[in-house]
Amino acid sequence: MSMEFGTLAADVASDGRISADEILELRRMGWADGAIGPDEAEALFAANDACTLPTSEWCDFFVEALSHFIVETVPPSGYIDDEMADELITRIDRDGRLGSMAELELLVRVLEVAQNAPERLKAYALKQVEEAVLHGDGPTRYGVLTPKGINEAECALLRRLIFAPAGDRPAAVSQREAEMLFRIKDAALYEVNAGEWETLFVQGVANYLLGFGGDEPLSAHRAGELEAFMNNEGDGIGGFLGRLATSKPDFGGAFASLLGDNDPDTGIEAWDDKADAAAVLNPAEATWLSDLLEADEELDEHEKALIAFLDAQTGGQFVPQPAAV
Repeated sequence: MSMEFGTLAADVASDGRISADEILELRRMGWADGAIGPDEAEALFAANDACTLPTSEWCDFFVEALSHFIVETVPPSGYIDDEMADELITRIDRDGRLGSMAELELLVRVLEVAQNAPERLKAYALKQVEEAVLHGDGPTRYGVLTPKGINEAECALLRRLIFAPAGDRPAAVSQREAEMLFRIKDAALYEVNAGEWETLFVQGVANYLLGFGGDEPLSAHRAGELEAFMNNEGDGIGGFLGRLATSKPDFGGAFASLLGDNDPDTGIEAWDDKADAAAVLNPAEATWLSDLLEADEELDEHEKALIAFLDAQTGGQFVPQPAAV
């Protein structure tokens, strides 16, 4: 680390403020040789710890510089190994929580640009967002916000994290992440939430259930089809919700209709074998979803939207049956 870089970073740490000119100078000195080193990375962490009034420019520089160092400079290049994951968590953790939004943004960015990372790193980042929603405080709680509910910043972070390439199901949602979405949904059900939240909940859970025909990642073609459908609710959802409101579904009968082959008359596009398998729920997925939906004995509006989405995505095969009297 150059003496000038260390001195400037120390100055930032001493008064808790950083100007645009100082950020520009740190950027110039830090990348004079094309990369920052371990001492420079530690100086940036120390400056961030002491920065009481961080600006968006500081957050951008902090995330850019340190994500490049962590992913591209520390070997193996492009990957986060166990040692680096442990070091990063240890450096930013304060009794299980993060102290700043810049640190959370750094975690998210690292997971977005790395080709692979230990699952505990992604789990740690997701826990920070979930805890903020459940308890009403944390690095994502800034500005004029209600103490509970899920805000736009948290929705954006969750979307980036659950679809980050570095994780247990790259670019897709795992069962653990889908269960987290259900927990957040239940905790924030009667709060004022961001408009994006219901869409994220439905898309996230549906991606876990229908996005894969096995353990392999989606093909680019299938991913495009799924994304297009997610962005277009379709004409049948309103009618489906109307049917749903008139009777309590018998989930056993409803899910049973999803376990067989696709009906060629339903209008579902012919995909390859894996995509066909992804368009229905296997018995384990059906049981998993049934248990979560029946946990509170009454369908809320988000769960109704999820079932409507599944009904449309499976070509109308998901039809709730009246409960037996």
